[in-house]
Amino acid sequence: MDKNIAKKLRRDRIRRRIRATVRGTADRPRLSVYKSNQHVYAQLVNDRVGQTILALSTRSQAVADEIKDKTMTEAGAVIGKRIAEMASEQGIDKAVFDRSGYKYHGVVEALADGAREGGLDF
Repeated sequence: MDKNIAKKLRRDRIRRRIRATVRGTADRPRLSVYKSNQHVYAQLVNDRVGQTILALSTRSQAVADEIKDKTMTEAGAVIGKRIAEMASEQGIDKAVFDRSGYKYHGVVEALADGAREGGLDF
């Protein structure tokens, strides 16, 4: 089996196992993280109704000036902090963290730390 396919299948198994226990509600939405080779995406999801409450990524114009000329890890921290600020504006101060099968280091850790720094509790 191709190495990249094996890695994707492994992450999918881990992601399904995490999602079996981590559920977001309106009071405590799920902070879901996705990362590609070039971008980081974060969204707050209410799983009870299947609705995305907030979404932000490094592709968003709202953070384009802040993340210009930054590494992906630094950009992840900015995304985490900004999504926490946007959540607090909507009255959300708690969330559950869904790392989507990624290891908790690098960009994922920076995004989580940035969200905590921005005032989101998880």
